[in-house]
Amino acid sequence: MRISRMRYFFPLGLFVALFLDGALSQAFAGAMFTSTLAIESRLVLLWIVMAVCFGKIDHILVWSILAGLVFDLYYTGIIGVFVVILPLIMYLTKLMYRFFTPSFIVVLLIYLIDITVATVMFYWINLLIGFTNVSMAGFIGLSLGSTLAYNLAVFVLLYFPLQRFFESFSK
Repeated sequence: MRISRMRYFFPLGLFVALFLDGALSQAFAGAMFTSTLAIESRLVLLWIVMAVCFGKIDHILVWSILAGLVFDLYYTGIIGVFVVILPLIMYLTKLMYRFFTPSFIVVLLIYLIDITVATVMFYWINLLIGFTNVSMAGFIGLSLGSTLAYNLAVFVLLYFPLQRFFESFSK
């Protein structure tokens, strides 16, 4: 019986993407966080979306929960936010993807919907617990638009290499 190499590569890539999100935000903080914009890197969501669309991943729900827990512990300090958001995004991606034929545009639109849902949920939770007082209009102008634009550019750069990676290592 042949063991899929993806069994090892998926969790490794998931946690690399998770830490790259923070490293990129830290390295480019001066450009990503100003008085007029706040860009959130969502490489971990890209990794999960590409895995759902092109990979054959065992226990992806468990990996999403673990990645959410690490994200919460390491970045937010509020345990439970991304523990819920990442598995929800994985489930949402599976729901949407099964109705479409795989293509660059379909995966892009799913990814943008996922980023929007995750970012808005994170905003609402922070608003609910008093960690932010930015209005919805302010949030859309300051964070959501710039986050979508940045992650769109990252998607365009990484889509084909990640598609080939997931398709070749999931055999």
